[in-house]
Amino acid sequence: MQQYSGKNKEEFVHGVFSTIAHRYDLLNTTLSFNRDKYWRRFAVAQGGLQPGGSALDVCCGTGMLSIELAKKLGDNGRVVGLDFCENMLAKAVENVAKTPYKNRIEFVQGNAMELPFADNTFDCATIGLALRNVPDIEGCIAEMRRVVKPGGKVISLELAKPSAPVFKQLYYLYFERLVPLLGKMGVGQDGPYQWLPDSLKQFPHQSVIRDIFSRTGLKNAFYHELTGGIVAVHVGTK
Repeated sequence: MQQYSGKNKEEFVHGVFSTIAHRYDLLNTTLSFNRDKYWRRFAVAQGGLQPGGSALDVCCGTGMLSIELAKKLGDNGRVVGLDFCENMLAKAVENVAKTPYKNRIEFVQGNAMELPFADNTFDCATIGLALRNVPDIEGCIAEMRRVVKPGGKVISLELAKPSAPVFKQLYYLYFERLVPLLGKMGVGQDGPYQWLPDSLKQFPHQSVIRDIFSRTGLKNAFYHELTGGIVAVHVGTK
């Protein structure tokens, strides 16, 4: 398993997601057994968002979490989705165009490590299934905290490490053996979906991510484990 960090990781991840953008949503739903929709709804529900508020979706990918945020914020709400991958943003624009929320969501190309927004801009900042992919987890969370208003929430929805015996072994067997194979069938080439199990191995346990939230100055940091602990939703308050 190759290790990636810093600029090297950014370039590698950009290449992965540029390759899989056209099949990303279908494969997410398939590989999660259609649980990804529930995970996004649950994550957004932790934000305490009110109609007319604002939210930033960091590493927004194909915009599915951005759409969920827009549903919560209502007609006068504002969502900004940010991603550094052109192909993923193009797919996000296409996805949002099919919804009633296209006038409430703006997409911006940018880097999660240097968010192009002023301090205290948004009521909430989310990152969905992408914290594993940033070159500096603590730096990314700190940037999200910076752009959130006092009292606002920073939320991460991410793959986690289940602990239940038997289920844990079955999950890792599926994730390490079948996911790359199914991903290869979906995108037509080796490689891109091998990043999923590899990146999870390198990613800290959910309790460590909670501690990172606290270190950046977020208060009352906690997490929920969903679907047997295969994903975790972390929440912290500025």
